[in-house]
Amino acid sequence: MQNHFELFGLPARFDVDMSALDAAYREVQGRVHPDRFVNATGAEQRVAMQWATRANEAYQTLKHPQKRAQYLCELNGVDLQTESNTAMPMDFLMQQMEWREALGDARAAKDADALDALDKDVRMERKALLERVGEQLDAGDFQKAAEGVRALMFLDKFGEEVQYAYEAVEG
Repeated sequence: MQNHFELFGLPARFDVDMSALDAAYREVQGRVHPDRFVNATGAEQRVAMQWATRANEAYQTLKHPQKRAQYLCELNGVDLQTESNTAMPMDFLMQQMEWREALGDARAAKDADALDALDKDVRMERKALLERVGEQLDAGDFQKAAEGVRALMFLDKFGEEVQYAYEAVEG
């Protein structure tokens, strides 16, 4: 079975040409779209639907940087151990503690400006981390990249908490 990159004729790299991905997706979808199979047998319609679904899933995975990073790790035999491996570097954990304290303070004070600053910090850290992960993946360091992907998951979860705090402050 083809992997997602092969399905779209793209190199298995983190750095993906988005316009090439979009064009390849449209081309694959054009060939397997269920509308093209309205007069086909039931079996042919099911196969077309499966391919269309697979193309959608592959496209969504490759389109989103974090999902693409996770997929590349897994494709290269690295289990992210997202449930069992929560070990993180000490500086990352210290940053998380500082942010959690700042979030608690901003929530208690109903301080939208503090939440804005925190949100900006998290977004900047996420962007920088995603760049590092991409470089590690394209250099073939899938173990180190996996650590970064796990850290990105922490950042995403924390970013959601910041958004919930916004809702509480504004609501």
